[in-house]
Amino acid sequence: MESVFPDHKKLRVIINTDTKAEADDQYAIVHGLLTPSFEIHGMIAAHFGKLKSPTSMQDSREEIDLLIRLMGLEGRVRAENGALHEMPDEQTPVDSPGARLIIEEALKEDDRMLNIAFCGPLTDMASALLLEPAIEKRKIRVIWIGGYTWPLGGKEYNLANDIHAANVVFKSKLEVWQVPYNAYRMMPVSHAELIEKVYNQGEIGAYLVEQLLAYNSTKKEAIEYRSLGDSPVIGIMMYPECGRSEWRPAPEIDPQMNYIHNGQHRVIKVYETVDSRFIMEDFFAKLAQFARKNTSS
Repeated sequence: MESVFPDHKKLRVIINTDTKAEADDQYAIVHGLLTPSFEIHGMIAAHFGKLKSPTSMQDSREEIDLLIRLMGLEGRVRAENGALHEMPDEQTPVDSPGARLIIEEALKEDDRMLNIAFCGPLTDMASALLLEPAIEKRKIRVIWIGGYTWPLGGKEYNLANDIHAANVVFKSKLEVWQVPYNAYRMMPVSHAELIEKVYNQGEIGAYLVEQLLAYNSTKKEAIEYRSLGDSPVIGIMMYPECGRSEWRPAPEIDPQMNYIHNGQHRVIKVYETVDSRFIMEDFFAKLAQFARKNTSS
C-alpha cells in the first residue's frame, strides 16, 4: 500500500540547496523526492562561499545530478544552477537559471502556495525578488534553514554566505518560516542508526551513508554522529506543527549577523524546536519503501 494524492492537492515545492557544503543536504533532497504529497517543480544548486571550494555552486549541481541519477529519476526532476556567489549589496541581484526558475513558477496561474525550501543561503530568492518585484505579491512561502538563535542572532553558516540576501527576504512581504540554529541542531543521528536503517536501502541508501562517513572522517576528532540539519524543511512542509514556533516581527541583520529588532517589518514564523522523531522515521520508512519497490520491479 502507498499514499496517493490528487495533483491539485499536492504542495508545489522547489528545493534550493548548497548540496556539497557538508553531508546532510543529500538526506533532505532524497526525502523531498520521496514525499508523495509534494509536487517538485525543481532543484536549484546553491553556492556556499569560497572558503571550502572556489566552484561551490557547480559542486552542488554535480551532487544534485548524482542523487537524481542514483534514484533513477533522470529526466523526471528539473535541476538548475543558482547564483555563483553572494549578492554584493541589497540592491544588486545575481542572475541565474535558478532565480529565473523561481520567477517562472511564482508567476504561474495556480491557486496553490509555492513552497521554496532553502538549505543554504537565500541568494536565489532575494535575486528573484529584485529581478521581478511582482512575485512579492504572489503566494510564496520561503522555508529557510539558517540564522543563529533568537533573539540575539550571531554567526551562522548559511546566513554568513549571504547576509545581504537574508535582509532582502526578511524585509520583503513574503511569508517566511525560519528554522534557526537552535532548532535545526535538534536532528542528530548516529553512524550505527544510519548503517542499520539507511545503508542497505539500495544504491541511494549506500551512497547517503558512505558520503556522510567520509565527510565525518575529515574532522579533527573522532565523531560517530551527524545532525541532519537540513531535513526540517521537509518535515515542516509536510506537517507545519512539527515543532514549536512563534510569529515574530522580522529583524534586520547587521554585518556581524546580529538581529536588529526595530519592529518595521511583517511577522515571520520562527521555529524553536522540531520533531526529529517524526522527520527521521518518515524518511527511514519512505526510503525503505522506495528500495523495496525498486527491488521488486
